[in-house]
Amino acid sequence: MPFSYSIYKKLRIFVGISCCFVAIPGYTALAKMKQMPGFVTASSFLPKAYSLPGAGRSLRITYLSTNGVTGQGLVPVTAEVILPAGKAPAGGWPIVAWAHGTVGVSNNCAPSRNPWSERNSRYLSEWMKRGFAIVATDYQGFGTPLPHPYLNTRAEAYGLLDAVRAAISSAAPLENKIMIVGQSQGGGAAFASAAFAPEYAPELNIRGIVATGTPYMTPELLKQITKPSDNMAYNPMVVYSFYLAQGFAGYHPSFKPSEIFTARAMPAYHAAAKICVGPLAAKVKKEGLTFDNSLKPDFSEKIAPALAAMQYPTMKLKYPLFTGTGELDKDVPPALQLALVKAACAAGTTVEAHLYKGLDHSQTVNASLPDSAVFTNAVMSGKTIASQCEAVPQ
Repeated sequence: MPFSYSIYKKLRIFVGISCCFVAIPGYTALAKMKQMPGFVTASSFLPKAYSLPGAGRSLRITYLSTNGVTGQGLVPVTAEVILPAGKAPAGGWPIVAWAHGTVGVSNNCAPSRNPWSERNSRYLSEWMKRGFAIVATDYQGFGTPLPHPYLNTRAEAYGLLDAVRAAISSAAPLENKIMIVGQSQGGGAAFASAAFAPEYAPELNIRGIVATGTPYMTPELLKQITKPSDNMAYNPMVVYSFYLAQGFAGYHPSFKPSEIFTARAMPAYHAAAKICVGPLAAKVKKEGLTFDNSLKPDFSEKIAPALAAMQYPTMKLKYPLFTGTGELDKDVPPALQLALVKAACAAGTTVEAHLYKGLDHSQTVNASLPDSAVFTNAVMSGKTIASQCEAVPQ
């Protein structure tokens, strides 16, 4: 779906807004009339507590994006646009399109409505020090009346790509040179965005992908991670199963959660609609919930459409891919992440795979920074990346 910014930029000049976009009747009417993905419908300054340390101008925007669940029609999505301090380089700041990890499915969990975690603040501040602006989508269903279709790769991709379109078309001094960066759920969103971009947003100048803790699910892998032998202790993926079901329920009114969850698990399922990932994880731990005592045998069959929506449209990416996997990752088991590397390499994607010894899901994020810096410098300068499909421990 090619996209033109010319009318949009003329509109911004017409309304004469110098700092950011605001919702005024004429602007809103024109936004509805044009019905373009990436069209900003509202904007406000981001509270300082919600920005990044040392950042310059920071905005929270609402923009239009193609509904990723249906593949048609437009829905409002929110995002943060955070610029480095100081004068922008000639041509504008290059962009890190950030895809966040699991936070929950409730609006109160939306990243743009909360301060950054210490880990993500440190991580994205390092990207700003490299000279990148941050464009961070909340994904479809956060900050809006719509449900969040958790782990729906098309919805994540459209939300991210349209956030970049919206940011570039705004008053911000940004350059159409983009790194897509994500962790956990966001690692999948980053991969999905790269997969959908050539057809959905071909005008975006994407240079490379950096993904850590990236999920990859096939029927065979699903059976492997839910087998009883793995159910003796707390498994973060049980938490994700509740969010997956909540996201599915939001778009399938006939869905009956009692058909896939045991009576013991139902309180946690209902809590998942309201509480964010930290409190839900604590609840799952306290109640001793595992796959074995939470899921009914036909879980995968009953929720098959949601599992199908987790699939990537292609494993062959147009852009080089950096992956970082923690050897001790319990949230997205290394077997899943390394299976993604194998499948992407087999499909012809240029992959630079890294395995971090002794590190878990969260620790890998910042540990990968030195390696991703080398990768980023290479792809931003147009150098060829040699595939490294065997993730050598380091």
